[in-house]
Amino acid sequence: MARAIRLREWLDRLHPAGLLYSTYEHRLMAELDHARLPQHVAVLADGNRRWARLNAPGEPLVTGYRAGARKLKEFVEWCDEAGIRVVTLWVLSTDNFGRTPDSEVQPLLEVIEQMVADLVEARRWPIKAVGAFDLLPELTAERLREAGRATCDIDGMHINIAISYGGRHELRDAFRSLLAEHARKGTSIEELSRTLEIDEIGRHLYTRGQPDPDLIIRTSGEQRLSGFLMWQSAHSEFWFCDALWPDFRKVDFIRALRSFARRERRFGR
Repeated sequence: MARAIRLREWLDRLHPAGLLYSTYEHRLMAELDHARLPQHVAVLADGNRRWARLNAPGEPLVTGYRAGARKLKEFVEWCDEAGIRVVTLWVLSTDNFGRTPDSEVQPLLEVIEQMVADLVEARRWPIKAVGAFDLLPELTAERLREAGRATCDIDGMHINIAISYGGRHELRDAFRSLLAEHARKGTSIEELSRTLEIDEIGRHLYTRGQPDPDLIIRTSGEQRLSGFLMWQSAHSEFWFCDALWPDFRKVDFIRALRSFARRERRFGR
């Protein structure tokens, strides 16, 4: 079934209508005001399981995860083409471990590992996995660390893979790291309570050293962040799309960029 879906997608692109649509996408991309595009785009790639139920009834849900992974790799290419500096892909939340059966989580982890391996093999982008690694199987966590080590010397668009990620977990880990650092320095809790500044907390986040996301995209019709990048999204712009993630098109991405470019960002002012 998955092979048939990929073949159908490939044939659709070769159809005259598909070629015309591709030309339309390229024209829209060329018309974007690149001086007003986001530096950092983050995406909640939602709707893979619903897509599988609609497009591959009777097949295991991993069919949807595989379709979603293919779309994520396309999305990375679109971001690179647009000149985006940082892209964050949320592929697995901490909540998934509590509400999703192990029989679903393990195939999803395998799909994610393969997707990351494909991105590493491309040798075009530095990759960093961000999340609560203590919740992951040790082998998966080590493969993600190795992906970071294998690509750290590449000069290209930076890709964050948000896996086993939850905003509350990130803040928990940030404060644990901050407190441990001050404990080593001998700082008392009383002193820390008087001197702690916002920027210092930011230096302990998973994404430390990176620009905060300018644009956050969520698919599948959901209009909430679900804890995604809670700290970093204080001044982000949001763009919601009804399409299930595997059906998300390049033209949808371009429309998100065009919408962002037309907005007046006030940063709380």
